[in-house]
Amino acid sequence: MGAESVPRREVVTGQPRTAPAGPAAVISATATGDDTAVRRLMRRQMRAALTTTALLTALLGLLPLAFRALPRPGVPLAVWLVLGVVPYPALWCMGVWYVRRAERNEGDVTVR
Repeated sequence: MGAESVPRREVVTGQPRTAPAGPAAVISATATGDDTAVRRLMRRQMRAALTTTALLTALLGLLPLAFRALPRPGVPLAVWLVLGVVPYPALWCMGVWYVRRAERNEGDVTVR
């Protein structure tokens, strides 16, 4: 077992990269003191999140009721497929809607 080696230092000589586009608008809005724009954005984002959560809760909350309403003996395979497959496209649609809404909300923030 030899002597411990000291880690080699790397020197960075390149130019720094520019900041990515996107959340920088919100940071810039905060830095310039435009608190009303940031608060409006936060309210709109919260409204979209709560709407999506309410839809998700309603969709998934109704599944146990649907299972409870079915007769116990001899549940047909088609019913199980409908109950097991139908929620997934709805979840996907809710996710797509939420992402598009969030991006639109962030795009609406203007920095003067």
